[in-house]
Amino acid sequence: MAALRQAQGPRGIPDATVARLPVYLRALTALVDQGISTCSSNDLAAAAGVNPAKLRKDLSYLGSYGTRGVGYDVEYLRYQIARELGQTQDWDVVIVGVGHLGSALSAYRGFSTRGIRIAALVDSDPERIGTEVAGVTVAPMADLESIVREHGIAIAVIATPGEAAQGVADALVSAGVTSILNFAPAIVTVPEGVAVRKVDLSIELQILAYHEQRRSAEAPGGGAGPWAADGEVSL
Repeated sequence: MAALRQAQGPRGIPDATVARLPVYLRALTALVDQGISTCSSNDLAAAAGVNPAKLRKDLSYLGSYGTRGVGYDVEYLRYQIARELGQTQDWDVVIVGVGHLGSALSAYRGFSTRGIRIAALVDSDPERIGTEVAGVTVAPMADLESIVREHGIAIAVIATPGEAAQGVADALVSAGVTSILNFAPAIVTVPEGVAVRKVDLSIELQILAYHEQRRSAEAPGGGAGPWAADGEVSL
């Protein structure tokens, strides 16, 4: 058993491109809100923070939506990307683990504007079961399968401690969930055909710390902040 690792999606769109589509969608939405009806690839790339050539390559996988000399119809392109991302329909999602992170995720209002509805919250802690978070009553793990079946849930979020993540993943797969967003500090394995995306905030912060260290080292003076090259604090 291994987590699904595909270089391309079902339509032959590279995963790297799929990962950028939500960024383009957000940029297009902002342009619509500003009353802008058409934009060039350069303008859209600047709004999305990517290279124009990369943007044009990404959009080529979806079809030809631009007009030479005119650019893109913003509203139409936004619809096409939203459709590709499955955001022309609503998706019910279950969050397993209703601690600080799970509670924060359940209360995030940005999901509803992107076609995501937190339909259920599940936890194994007796003190949390039966409580209400963001208008949703926390259910016990024993109800997971019936919840997934009742709401037709295909997507789940794991927000548990690391040691519980694999057991939760197994339970989700058994219940019929086929896509998992894993916030737990652990790697989970799933059968082929089940997609897992891992979000590790500590790793992301470490990557940013790496870039900050490199930036400091390359700055005039060549220092690395308060840390000396041998790892000792320089005062």
